[in-house]
Amino acid sequence: MTTLAVLIFILVYIGMALGRVPGLRLERTGVALLGLIVLLASGDLSLDEAARAIDLPTIALLFALMILSAQFEQSGFYGLVASRVTHAARNPKALLAILIAVTGLLSAILTNDVIAFALTPLICSGLLTQKLDPRPYLVALAGAANAGSALTLIGNPQNILIGQSGGLDFWRYLVFALPPVILSLAFVYWAVMATWKSALAAPIDPVPAEPVRISRVQTGKGLIAIIVLIVLFLTPLPRELGALAVAGLLLLSKRLSSRDMIGGVDWHLLLLFACLFGVTAAFAKTGLAQDALARLAASGILPERLSVMLPVTLASSNTIGNVPAVILILKLLPSLPQGVLTGLALLSTFAGNLLLTGSMCNIIVAERAEASGARLGFGNFARSGIPMTLASLAVTGLWLWVTGLMLL
Repeated sequence: MTTLAVLIFILVYIGMALGRVPGLRLERTGVALLGLIVLLASGDLSLDEAARAIDLPTIALLFALMILSAQFEQSGFYGLVASRVTHAARNPKALLAILIAVTGLLSAILTNDVIAFALTPLICSGLLTQKLDPRPYLVALAGAANAGSALTLIGNPQNILIGQSGGLDFWRYLVFALPPVILSLAFVYWAVMATWKSALAAPIDPVPAEPVRISRVQTGKGLIAIIVLIVLFLTPLPRELGALAVAGLLLLSKRLSSRDMIGGVDWHLLLLFACLFGVTAAFAKTGLAQDALARLAASGILPERLSVMLPVTLASSNTIGNVPAVILILKLLPSLPQGVLTGLALLSTFAGNLLLTGSMCNIIVAERAEASGARLGFGNFARSGIPMTLASLAVTGLWLWVTGLMLL
């Protein structure tokens, strides 16, 4: 049984790295689900064990934030933002800066995957209308969504998971993360400008923006929901319960259908999370990972040290993806100090900007862009992603060491 659990674990995480099974239309969520089914059928993992392995507070918080995002999508807010951003400047440099700033801010509040999913086709449409090469702006969109999401414990799935499992304080984390996040957003701008000089040198063809229908009432309702959510984060109420309460109130609408709101939830991502929790739990039962970690500790190689955590997050985020990597790390190392968890949140998020496969957000941008008539290739992303990521990780590592949160 141990052999099967290890084999399934390896195959599932290879599937996470590849993104799909060659020859089949089986993508990441399908791979994880199939792996879990095999483990359940073989008896390596019982249904009760699989259920207990799922971190329900994390799933609940992510679900609630998706409902909040659906409120803005249904109100037309995202369409208005995309239109204003793509028509806000006549200078490509200014347009790039505005796109990075807006995307980074929205991602910190409404999660990067959701923002990438909603804005990418709208941004593509606006750029193509103005006869601009969308590739540098798409790289900037993905890079800013990742970098900006590191600001809060609700900015991306891995931060939600880390914050929930480690009981991190929302506001203390935000204050600590602010300096490296601001610098990382600046590195996104610098890297794109440096690697896409010719594409960003072309003048912008001034095309009038098409009118966007937006419900001010529903947008206002969403903004009030964000304020209420922030206030609830100041109370002892668990974050997931406060977010669910806000989501429940948003569903009480005379104008917006609850079916449309719930349909805006990324159920594939939630199912991916649930399956990976089960697969990693089955692997942890074998004891192999714990034995390996014990041997490393005996040799003085401690996972909580910056010299170990930084390369581990960089390598794992860009092979299996930062969300699966964090699920695995937290399962194998359940007692990491809060300072190390803060470092893990920042490092794993910034590491996802290295390659197109580094984070789900990058993949969402590429897939949504292709469906909108703009192709963002692996090499297109890497030329900017590598310098922005190495710069961000260097500054963040220095920040974690100087502040004493992580030992070198």
